[in-house]
Parts: sequence; structure tokens; C-alpha cells
Amino acid sequence: MINRIRDIRREKGLTLADVAERCQPQTTAQTIGRLETGMRNLSLVWMNRIAAALGVEPELLVRGDVSAQPQLVARLTDAGPEALTAPRDAILPTALGGDGVLMAIAVEASCGEFRAGDQIWFRRVPDEEWGRHVNRDVLVPRSGGRFAFGRMIDRDGHKVALFPPGTGQRQIVVDNAAWLAAAEMLVRKL
Repeated sequence: MINRIRDIRREKGLTLADVAERCQPQTTAQTIGRLETGMRNLSLVWMNRIAAALGVEPELLVRGDVSAQPQLVARLTDAGPEALTAPRDAILPTALGGDGVLMAIAVEASCGEFRAGDQIWFRRVPDEEWGRHVNRDVLVPRSGGRFAFGRMIDRDGHKVALFPPGTGQRQIVVDNAAWLAAAEMLVRKL
């Protein structure tokens, strides 16, 4: 079995020391490095500890020798595309977990900066963090199973004011919003 600890750790922007510190009980960066490289056996106990430290499901840490996993093969810098020294697994955002529920909407008709065929992915935001998402695209539930989507321009408690993305549309105010989800990713086919 080949493990994906290093790929997941890098996707999350963590160092070996960060992962070691998050393990319960804590361990050393050297131990995490040895587990990543296969110099030390990745037991079920270690798999569970590291998965918890990374905030992912344990089975995401291992894969078989032959994988249909998408690969990162290059990176784009200001000097142009550069090959990676070795391909890495591309870890999908849904597998990386994180706080809040993930959800998406499909764009069926071009509207503002969004094109038909786009998918907009959102992550639910804890109540105490709503204020940090002013001037960001958000999705908010409305009564009757409907939704409001647009740039959040104001917030007062659970009262949210949105500016829809289309031209000529008026501000929408949702009172007593049950939750708020902030746009996190735009998926657009080329």
C-alpha cells in the first residue's frame, strides 16, 4: 500500500511539525516523516491518529498500487508552467473535509460573472463568522424551500442583505436566515 499522508498534508498547508502537534497523543515531526515515506509501518492506530490530525477519513490516507486518482503534474508560476519533481495525488476538496457542510449550485443560465455550466461550491459558515463574509458571494435559504444567492452587502444578526449577480436586479433582504454558506470554489469546464 502507498500512503497519501504527504499529499494531504501539503494540500492543507501543514508542516510535519503541525501534524505531529495535532496528533493525540502528540508525536514528533520525525515520526510523521517516517510514516509518510514508508520508513515506518503505517498501522491502523497510526492511520486513525494521523487522519484525525489532518481532519480526513482514515481510508483517504492509503491507496493501492494502481490508482485512478487524478494527478497534479505541474504548477503554474509567474514564469509559466513548471513540472513537479514527481506527480502527486490531486486531493479533491470534498475529501479534505473542513468545518461546515459542503454544497453546490449549478448555473444553468449565464448570470453576471457566472457562465452556464459552472458549479459554485459553498461551505456553511458558523453563526459567529457571518460578519467575516461581507462582500463575498453567499447562499442563504428562504422560506418555502427557496434560496437567495448574491454578494452579501450587509448583515445584522440573522438578517442578511444580498446583491444578486445579474444586471438590473434589486437587493434581496433575508430575515431570520437559518444558515449562510460562503462561496468557496468555482468549477468551470473549459
